[in-house]
Amino acid sequence: MSAKILARLHFAKAGLIAAALLAASQALATEAGLRRFVAPAQSRGQESINVALFYPTQDDAKPIPMGPFTPTVAINGKPDAKVKGLIVLSHGNAGSELGHSGLAEALAKNGYLVAAIKHPGDNWQDQSLLGVPGGYYFSERPRQASRAIDAILSDPEWMPRIAVDAHGPRVGAVGHSAGGYTVLALAGGTPDLNRIVSHCKTSSDDPIFCSMGRRVTISGAEKVSFEGLRDSRVRAVTALAPAGVVFSAQSLATISIPATIYAGDKDTFLVPRYHAEWVRQNVVNADYHAIQNAGHYAFMDTPGMPIPSPDGDVGANPEGFDRAAFLKQLATALNQFFDRALQ
Repeated sequence: MSAKILARLHFAKAGLIAAALLAASQALATEAGLRRFVAPAQSRGQESINVALFYPTQDDAKPIPMGPFTPTVAINGKPDAKVKGLIVLSHGNAGSELGHSGLAEALAKNGYLVAAIKHPGDNWQDQSLLGVPGGYYFSERPRQASRAIDAILSDPEWMPRIAVDAHGPRVGAVGHSAGGYTVLALAGGTPDLNRIVSHCKTSSDDPIFCSMGRRVTISGAEKVSFEGLRDSRVRAVTALAPAGVVFSAQSLATISIPATIYAGDKDTFLVPRYHAEWVRQNVVNADYHAIQNAGHYAFMDTPGMPIPSPDGDVGANPEGFDRAAFLKQLATALNQFFDRALQ
């Protein structure tokens, strides 16, 4: 057989191998699955917690309108056999477990199981938690997140899939606004209601936070315990525009796990110099990202309909701010952060 014919056969074989590899890679393209999960109440007086689970799957995903948000997911798709870790996602005040679907999908496609909590008593349908006096709001939110972790880590379907090392299951957390508060409390931050009272007496340029802060710091503080909010299973946190003035400086200084903080410089809901920057000043070695021309809701998916809030329409942006482009950059940054911190 001539050398020319052999070369042609070799080229054809190489082409077939390349085509097969391309087809295999396309077949293994990971998408985000979505399932509902319920974390049961652990004692009398507690509510069960509804959770949206985003996870890696090889099933086809498609846009699914769900109220104001449209995640691109494979509903009840078959989960991959293993995931890199569990990431708890905590929404903001009166928010939704689907309000950060884009970030959850990106984390799921990168191999994480994302548990997006619908906080009982503090979601778009029910804001009763704010009406409980004495700071109960600040104790209950992180405890709800820990109960969700309890349920998933004891679930026979999900627990075997979550990566484990010498320190146990790999768990991280990301939260926005009140959710940013929540994940920092899981990391070791402790609320100090006196800080809220003094802040809101002297700072007239943080009115939206203070209108809510006054509601949860009224009589009955002695009945609420802030002991045990830290969850040692959580190894890394990202706080997006967090409610940070709540924390004592001493407790923030005890946070030793990897932490990254984001703030929009045009946030008037939680003015950064009182909240995100307070966290930055006191959490040793925290990464801090000030996002130019971003408002409070820059970290949420853009809803498909107007959603009013104390700070205007949730879908509105400062002039010139490209929320879609920013969220893509943020998704990449979150994956890089959790890959470094948890692997």
